[in-house]
Amino acid sequence: MKKELLFTGLIFLYLSMGQAGAQCKDKAVFVEPKPGFYQNSILRDAREVRDQEKAPVDDRYLAVDLTASSLPNKIDLYKTNQWHNPPVSQGNTSTCWCFSTTSFLETEAYRINKIQVKLSEMYTVYWEFVEKAKRFVKERGNSLFDEGSEANAVTRIWSTYGIVPESDYTGLTHGRKFHNHEAMLDEMKNYLQSVKSTASWDEESVVATIRAIMDHYMGVPPAEVVVNGKRMTPQQYLKDVVKINPDDYVDILSYLQRPFFRHVEYQVPDNWWHDTSYYNVPLADFMKVLKNAVRLGYTVSIGGDVSEPGFDRNTQCAIVPDFDIPSAYINDDAREFRFNNQTTSDDHGMHLVGFLEKDGKDWYLIKDSGSGSRNNNPKAKEFGYYFFSEDYIKLKMMDFMVHKDAVKELLQKF
Repeated sequence: MKKELLFTGLIFLYLSMGQAGAQCKDKAVFVEPKPGFYQNSILRDAREVRDQEKAPVDDRYLAVDLTASSLPNKIDLYKTNQWHNPPVSQGNTSTCWCFSTTSFLETEAYRINKIQVKLSEMYTVYWEFVEKAKRFVKERGNSLFDEGSEANAVTRIWSTYGIVPESDYTGLTHGRKFHNHEAMLDEMKNYLQSVKSTASWDEESVVATIRAIMDHYMGVPPAEVVVNGKRMTPQQYLKDVVKINPDDYVDILSYLQRPFFRHVEYQVPDNWWHDTSYYNVPLADFMKVLKNAVRLGYTVSIGGDVSEPGFDRNTQCAIVPDFDIPSAYINDDAREFRFNNQTTSDDHGMHLVGFLEKDGKDWYLIKDSGSGSRNNNPKAKEFGYYFFSEDYIKLKMMDFMVHKDAVKELLQKF
């Protein structure tokens, strides 16, 4: 009897070890960072140089080794139902929220009205800073004033200020090719701190000063534009030409710290105005409606974390390695665990423009305004894009904006 029990135990141990060995197959390596688009183009344009005499620093980082992997990192593999503008760079700014959502709404203008427009990201950024300054005064300095924001900031700004073509307001001055808001942001922050320290809570004066600073660095935004010989306000341009209704767009969120099937606040710093209109749903519903939306021909503005070992800027692919978490274990709890301990953060917004089914799972074509997607051949179709696995979306992307018609059944549950 004892021999039989011992034999059975050995078989169980062997099988368990075999399963554990089969589970972990992705390899991690330390990667030496190389100068890419950010260093070679954006910083050069800003005339920033590094001090070459400093002692060398070991700035390697842990990343998945995808050199031997078969990856769908070619744009031609993906189904893109809608037109979208080519990727553009956000430069040395933290305005991905605006670049991604503007791109998304440009595509929406084409999907709805069959017009191709290039809209000004910096027009929205300008008025977003104005609104941040107003709230800073209202909250007596207890409101975040920084570059970051959320996708629904774009529709909120458009509802009040309208929008203009990019050709009418680039936000680039002094011969710059790329946006750089470092000096402007420092000047605005220093000014607001002086307002707080002296309790000079005059909103009109504060807004006027903030606008004067931005006018110097970005230029004065137009009060009118001329389209086909017709003069119109930015609000008229939005209504009569772009024909986008900002109220038609919803933000789908999935996290455990707030009740599901409720409108909730997304509690991240970039939601500086504490918006509570997010539709919070379980992860299964989050993925179901996303998959369905892209198959119906919609694109989405999506946001989440891009600072993971599985985020590889050489292949431009994002996966979840086995050494992080096996695919079968990615669920609401795993997602919330990472958000709660801040290994998942809301650090980047992108435009999801296409999809591919591979080996029973989806891959997604991601249009990006950041520098990491621009480290390869500038003449390649893939310049300015990423390729996200379904598991990466499932674990690390926290929310997305989409037209309400794409998620009608889900919204009925609210």
